[in-house]
Amino acid sequence: MKVENPAAFRFLLEDELYLLNADKMLYDKVAEPEPTAAVPSSPVIEHTNPEPATSSPSLTPEPQVIIKTQVAEFKYLGKNLKSFLVLTYYNADEFIKPEHLTALENILKRKELGPDDVAIFNLANYSETKFSQLKSFFKPVKVLVLGGDALPQDIKVLKPNKPVTSNGITVLYTFSFDEMMDNVDHKKTFWELVKTL
Repeated sequence: MKVENPAAFRFLLEDELYLLNADKMLYDKVAEPEPTAAVPSSPVIEHTNPEPATSSPSLTPEPQVIIKTQVAEFKYLGKNLKSFLVLTYYNADEFIKPEHLTALENILKRKELGPDDVAIFNLANYSETKFSQLKSFFKPVKVLVLGGDALPQDIKVLKPNKPVTSNGITVLYTFSFDEMMDNVDHKKTFWELVKTL
């Protein structure tokens, strides 16, 4: 975002700004506006050049502005203490079916992980969510994707049961619990793969 006149910042933002000495004169010349209705909140803006410039007045640099976007808030089960994200997809349950949660907790115990060590996130409640948003929010080191429906939109095409490590994150896309509950071979494959996470 480029603002030609620094005085315009007060119409765009509610937060305190720091101006360069050369810009303060422009700001002081603008009349105070009459009070209006509350302006909706805007992205967080940081001024990165608060000290006065030492160059000549005709070469006054424009202030640099960084716009930080807000990170989405997600509801999930667990406390994510070990940066281990479990992606599920359940239309009728908030996070995971109770019997599937019991099975998952038993598997986690065998890996010496407790319920608070992971974050169980139901993608059915956030169908438009991208993997990039989940990475920013959860900062996972390990991701377990339970079933094809639990794959976020923008995740690279993953082969089932083939763990992939990229940028310090290991992702395992495998069977959903519905696919595993009555299939002994799927359960064995799942456990052998989860042991490697």
